[in-house]
Amino acid sequence: MGYLLDTNVVSEVRKRNGSSHVKDWIGGAHGPTLYLSSLTVGEIRCGVERRRHSDPAQATILERWLHGLHRQFSDRIVPVTSEVTEEWGRLNAVRPLPTADGLIAATARVNGWTLVSRNVKDFEGTGVSVVNPFELLH
Repeated sequence: MGYLLDTNVVSEVRKRNGSSHVKDWIGGAHGPTLYLSSLTVGEIRCGVERRRHSDPAQATILERWLHGLHRQFSDRIVPVTSEVTEEWGRLNAVRPLPTADGLIAATARVNGWTLVSRNVKDFEGTGVSVVNPFELLH
């Protein structure tokens, strides 16, 4: 089984005071089964670049974190393939979503993975299994 991490989950882990539920879930036995979409990497890159103008020091910290994600996930950063875009087209015809969310849902569907996101409602009706580690009980 694989888990595709949404940007809000990946970002939560790096926060000093982030959700302990999320950190515990990520720190569990899921390591080799965790994946990132190249879209998530792009969203994080966008955040780094936006921060670069207003807070260069913070941008440098985020840049290091992003490089660490590249090392940590290396072969588990999945591209948006033609198969994913075909699935996105099928999904979007029935359940329109913002493009990035739709492509992330399609990536999970194509690979048979569970999507890990705080935004469960955003993915309702897609046929994708979604786990919200922010609300998991211990």
